[in-house]
Amino acid sequence: MQSFPLPTINSCHFSSYFVGGSLSTKDIDGQLFLAGKYRMMKKYSTIRYCVIITIALLIQLRPAYSQYKGPERLSLDKGWRFYPGDHAFPIIKGHGMSYNNAKAGRASGAAAPNYDDSKWASVQLPHDWAVESPFDSSENLSQGFRKRGIGWYRRHFRLDASDRGKHLELQFEGIATHATVWVNGTVVHRNWCGYTSFYIDITALVKYGEELNNIAIRVDADAQEGWWYEGAGIYRHAWMVKRSPVHIMTDGVFAHPVKDAAGNWSIPAEITLENSGQARTPVEVELTLLDKNGKKVTGGTATVAVNPLDNAVVKLTVPVANPALWWPDNPTLYQVITRVKQHGQAVDSLLTTCGFRTIRFEADSGFFLNDKNMKLKGVCNHQDHAGVGVAVPNSIWEFRLRKLKEMGVNAYRCAHNPPSAAFLDACDRMGIMVMDENRNFNASPAYVRQLEWMVRRDRNHPSIILWSVFNEEPMQGTEIGYEMVRRMSAEVKRLDTTRPVTAAMNGGLFAPLNVSQAVDVVGFNYQIGSYDRFHAANPTMPLTSSEDASGLMVRGEFKTDKAKHLLDAYDTQKPAWGATHRVAWKAVAERPYLAGCFVWTGFDYRGEPTPYDWPTAGSNFGIMDLCGFPKTAFYIHQAQWVHDRPVLQVVPHWNWPADSVGRPVKVMVMSNAETVKLLLNGKLIGEQKVDPYEMNSWEVPYRPGKLEAIGYKQGKEVSRYKVETTGAPVSIQLLADRAAMYGDGWDAMPVTVQVLDAKERPVPTANIPIEFELTGPANIIGVGNGDPNSHEVEKGNKRSLFNGLAQVIVQTEEAASAPLRLMARSKGLKMADITIPVIARDAVQSVPVVYPALVLDGWRVSQVTVQRPDANKAIDANDMNSWAPIKSGLLQPMEGGNFVVYRTVFTPFAAQQKKGGVLTLKNVTGKASLYVDNKLVETKNNPASADMIINIPPATGERILSVLFEAMPGQRVGIGGVSTMK
Repeated sequence: MQSFPLPTINSCHFSSYFVGGSLSTKDIDGQLFLAGKYRMMKKYSTIRYCVIITIALLIQLRPAYSQYKGPERLSLDKGWRFYPGDHAFPIIKGHGMSYNNAKAGRASGAAAPNYDDSKWASVQLPHDWAVESPFDSSENLSQGFRKRGIGWYRRHFRLDASDRGKHLELQFEGIATHATVWVNGTVVHRNWCGYTSFYIDITALVKYGEELNNIAIRVDADAQEGWWYEGAGIYRHAWMVKRSPVHIMTDGVFAHPVKDAAGNWSIPAEITLENSGQARTPVEVELTLLDKNGKKVTGGTATVAVNPLDNAVVKLTVPVANPALWWPDNPTLYQVITRVKQHGQAVDSLLTTCGFRTIRFEADSGFFLNDKNMKLKGVCNHQDHAGVGVAVPNSIWEFRLRKLKEMGVNAYRCAHNPPSAAFLDACDRMGIMVMDENRNFNASPAYVRQLEWMVRRDRNHPSIILWSVFNEEPMQGTEIGYEMVRRMSAEVKRLDTTRPVTAAMNGGLFAPLNVSQAVDVVGFNYQIGSYDRFHAANPTMPLTSSEDASGLMVRGEFKTDKAKHLLDAYDTQKPAWGATHRVAWKAVAERPYLAGCFVWTGFDYRGEPTPYDWPTAGSNFGIMDLCGFPKTAFYIHQAQWVHDRPVLQVVPHWNWPADSVGRPVKVMVMSNAETVKLLLNGKLIGEQKVDPYEMNSWEVPYRPGKLEAIGYKQGKEVSRYKVETTGAPVSIQLLADRAAMYGDGWDAMPVTVQVLDAKERPVPTANIPIEFELTGPANIIGVGNGDPNSHEVEKGNKRSLFNGLAQVIVQTEEAASAPLRLMARSKGLKMADITIPVIARDAVQSVPVVYPALVLDGWRVSQVTVQRPDANKAIDANDMNSWAPIKSGLLQPMEGGNFVVYRTVFTPFAAQQKKGGVLTLKNVTGKASLYVDNKLVETKNNPASADMIINIPPATGERILSVLFEAMPGQRVGIGGVSTMK
């Protein structure tokens, strides 16, 4: 796992940034986070209290972090230029174009280093251009009716001369979907999966000093890998990593604790080193284990010699005595620092985290964590969120995971692809077990490399308990499917033998030869009717539900209206293949041999708008909507899964029309108490024993007022919840998810928007437009309301409430420390105005942004002659030998003559073609005559080095620049620096 320099906290989970930090979820909830999404944010005294504690924790934890210093890992998120559409490459005709087209560094069109991108939009990563586009009924339903298409990204950067000799690598965490990458005009990578990261060694291709480097990326988002919304663009983070020539390969440390049969713990570490240098190099590898307080626990060393342009693997095992264990409710993490030393000095290092825990799947009794039997209470999820699409900030992942933890979730299936690295880091810190899933089911070498990447990157995470090689493949019940999985499983085990392999099967389970016979744990998708039959036929196979339920509901709706594409939220609606939430959980909970469940889905997502079509653009499967606002299913599972605190919730709202008076309204009460009472306006409606699976319901004649439920255990009241008939909205309320934000340019936070009546009660049926204004060092990066039928834009400062709620996501700017102020207005209502403190924090170190002038390169030099030549003599198209390429900055020795000609062909940027520009040739050495388009424009008679600066008049198309040098034999002439046009 590549985990340095651990670029962001984005919440109060300090263990991701400081070696000494390991706060539990309870610690977090008591400090930076506010308890309960719908409770009013505490007054500013509470905010100040949270901020003071947060700063104290920062001070306390910094010393431990100072023990570790890794290589330079610089963010590449800033400074990109983007074009939404394709740029066709020039049609290759003629010998000259054909010849150059076949050469390294000679890419044409928008991939050329000097391409004019000055009119393109400036964007910052992560970036999803699809979420910015309007809904379109002619686009693909599965992709949420959003246009995807083709897009181009370009970025320039410089490297200091001190970087020469270092190993330089670009890292892209995720691009949707297919991507071609050029560096300095040379194709360096083609990526065929939108969910896999890729790493590019650019050491041999880059330039240093004043010379510019260029990255160009063509993204093909017309290519699809899924049947859900996949977004479009560079939607995860990008990095540049600078390392010593001898270094730890990316994802090259595997240090995952194991416990032997005698009960002894150890870390069998495997470290892969690379050497981009020119000599065989002996090194020492040192591994150090630190506890949650940053104190050394144990360590070990080994030596190896690494040949140039080769790699070597170092293996060493360190014993660990009595470690603290990793649990979902107490996810203790340790840090492993791996150092590479030459002559006693560290030249490279890597920090990874690990957790001490055992996992076991038994055929008759399910799942065991640390030898404790427990059910997996999991959810499946895609990776998009309201307002931001798939370009999800790290802190929004943490927000979503906290909502799941609040519901009682202890497991998460990444459907149907590897997640972001930040997501897995958060699962480690927050105690959520993960089924990590491969995207493409294919056993051919190119696709097996995608599986290999997933395992290599993720195998240090204690949160990961299962590797899944596919989801619902048509060949699952065939010999071909069996053989493919057998090979993919073997590849996984070549890299990691500590976790079982599974596959999510929705059929083929009883075929004579099928995938279940090639995996370690059999995964069932929607096979409730086959649980017992399969277990009886295969009593030695461990089993789990890998996907179940698929209950359908729309948040806040309690009447199904097919004409309006609305589904009631009483857990009555399901597709033909699925089950309600209550039925699905009961089937798992009552079967000890089933390890657990993964409910489809924890959150709504764009696309797959079952059971409807246009204008519905999002799914209805979520336990929560796209914003993370709970539906009824949230409280059903919370009552089923949470046992350490009282749970009680009542639906529906109690704001029904006047003509509903006297008519029966179905009331559901979700509770983990033993009995519940229901009262209306103080009058007892009834008392029931709690049904832990079905929950409890009444038909209640509607009367405005207060509907109240009371939960009891052993005859004592343990919980109370009420819903009331509210008045009309009179004011707006904004509820920040956390008490403060970090001013690092990465931290993002959702703010809940609702309206209140005159008694300051939320109005759950309000559907009114809200306009936002934000001041201070932050930006609004997205808005949403969880309505799967809404076509309102997700970027901007306006959004309507949907059934009482909306969400606005704000993100701080770099170097922010002043508070931000968010205001919300709607006609006829009292505005809302909140101030959110911002805690100063260093920005993630970044590659400096460069927006370049036109650089003149591609110089060719003639042969040296005795006689003065015609400086403008045309070069035959098929003459590739009389003139040689030459690099700016290198002077030409005058051997055998007195004259030589430099020439380049360039196309000025669009503005320069229109208005002209200033051409600067740096450090011109020797007497020189400068010609533009065959016309003499400047003469330099002094042979000393000096800049030549000339005005270039407006003109369209290509320009030809020739420089005739004159000197005595033995003298050196040429252009000693980078030449530009501005």
